[in-house]
Amino acid sequence: MINLMINNKKVVAEPGTTILEAAKQNNILIPTMCYLDGVHKFGSCRICVVELEGLKNLQASCITPVSEGMVIQTNSKRVRSARKVLYELMLSDHPKSCLQCARNQNCEFQKLGELIQIEESRFEGEKSKDFYDDTSPSVIRDAAKCILCRRCVTVCNEVQGVGILNPQFRGFSSIVSPGHELPLNSSACTFCGQCTTVCPVDALKERDSTQKVWEALENPAKTVVIQTAPAIRAALGEEFGYEPGQSVTGKMVSALKAMNFDYVFDTNFAADLTILEEGTELLKRLTQYLYANGVITEEQLSRAGFKASEEVPSLPMITSCSPGWINYIEHFYPGQLPNLSSCKSPHMMLGALIKSYFAPKEGLDPKDVFVISVMPCTAKKYEITRPEMVNEGHRNVDAVVTTRELAKMIKDAGIDFKNLPDADFDNPLGLSTGAADIFGVPGGVMEAALRTVYELVTGRQLPFDKLHVKPIQGLERIKSAEFAIEDAKEEWRFLNGITVKIAATSGLKGASILMEEIKAGKSPYHFIEVMGCPGGCISGGGQPRPTNHEIRLKRIQALYTEDECKTMRKSHENPYVVKLYEEFLGQPLGHKSHELLHTTYTKKSQY
Repeated sequence: MINLMINNKKVVAEPGTTILEAAKQNNILIPTMCYLDGVHKFGSCRICVVELEGLKNLQASCITPVSEGMVIQTNSKRVRSARKVLYELMLSDHPKSCLQCARNQNCEFQKLGELIQIEESRFEGEKSKDFYDDTSPSVIRDAAKCILCRRCVTVCNEVQGVGILNPQFRGFSSIVSPGHELPLNSSACTFCGQCTTVCPVDALKERDSTQKVWEALENPAKTVVIQTAPAIRAALGEEFGYEPGQSVTGKMVSALKAMNFDYVFDTNFAADLTILEEGTELLKRLTQYLYANGVITEEQLSRAGFKASEEVPSLPMITSCSPGWINYIEHFYPGQLPNLSSCKSPHMMLGALIKSYFAPKEGLDPKDVFVISVMPCTAKKYEITRPEMVNEGHRNVDAVVTTRELAKMIKDAGIDFKNLPDADFDNPLGLSTGAADIFGVPGGVMEAALRTVYELVTGRQLPFDKLHVKPIQGLERIKSAEFAIEDAKEEWRFLNGITVKIAATSGLKGASILMEEIKAGKSPYHFIEVMGCPGGCISGGGQPRPTNHEIRLKRIQALYTEDECKTMRKSHENPYVVKLYEEFLGQPLGHKSHELLHTTYTKKSQY
């Protein structure tokens, strides 16, 4: 351990610890701006400077490691004066229209000014940048508000591995943008929105869709239907003062009904449906692959309910419910597109069913039905604009609002969220199993699929504690597991002895590692789950800020608790899903299912 003095207090710290970390461990506050724990340590803003005995210049505490015998002052007159000047210089190049800003009272720059007691701005002059990039359907850039902290650069390059945001030019001309100052929509941006979760100001944010939703609600000719993703219920409460990890499902539904949505459905219903489609697709690919390689006969293939394929199916099969991930593979690994499941994401499936199944059943004209999805993800805003997401001339989903946007709408409607009674989703498209709840956690889609696929093949419950496949849970970048199939049912007996190998990753950096293995022909897996955001949907680009490691874990636990509290925990047990196939779809991967619930993908350039 290293001995040092901070503000005349003896402290110890481990070697490699920074001054900022040592101070935090001893409850000593050092203000920061560009620093982001576990993500960004760059020292660009210098707000965290401290005074070191024996050194002439102040040092950035976030990047300066401790050493034996250091004597540090974090709040001397010199340090406090320097911070104030640094802040005022940043403020001189920043708009002062706080009351009109979406981040008002939730702005780190604003809070920093309060912390270091800035009451006036002494410096005025020319502004370095003033352009507004609204070309993307998902993410808006307001360069005038950018304080050049470079957090977005780090998350885009080092966390996600996409690398479309970088500093351009030098000095007063410096900006953060795609290369050649291209707009976002002309770059290989995946629209994951992770940049919006780390931006301390309002320079990066989701495209606002709330006005579009209000207009639909105020239109008497429209039947307005809203659906909510699993991750919303685990995070929405944070916008109303709840601690992270408190599920607010019932109050969320009650708020939506108070806002006069005609129907409140649950995207979880379509998550259960996705498992039936995706699980069947996995079995189809696996058996056709075995047939193509001479392991099983055509009769065995037929007994399993499948026909011989003209092409050898691509394995491993990869999940397709994360649109940020879909954008990434289309731009960076188009050669691996055949590995993607053809399933649409759950909210697109539900949108298609609302207009093709539910609307006629209720005597509604699909063109007068307006479908809104509440999503944790900014990439969903792009997803609904894709030309593939149209059936019978109707867009599957008409608008997407994020968790943050829904919270703004509830407040705008004057609803006292905390004192609402709990309410239930509307049926038939509002009932779900526990397997659907865990779609919002890393590894959850894989776990949900295995609960059903294993039981369909063996007739037995998945042999893991409480149905949880723990090796693929958690926040590690890449997790893997394997299990052997034994004592399969008669029609699946040819799978006995096969060891199924699976992997799950959240965040595009992990996806690139798995894709390189597939590209090189070295992937050992049969099935891979990829979620576009680190930590999965619970830390999507549209979730409440901040999202850090501790908050992710609490949101994850909230969804596991939702799952474990349900009587039905496997997707094939959902009675309304079973009825949907009987009445309308026929069977998984059938003609109607293929038409409404499946899609194709597009090869895109990186530039």
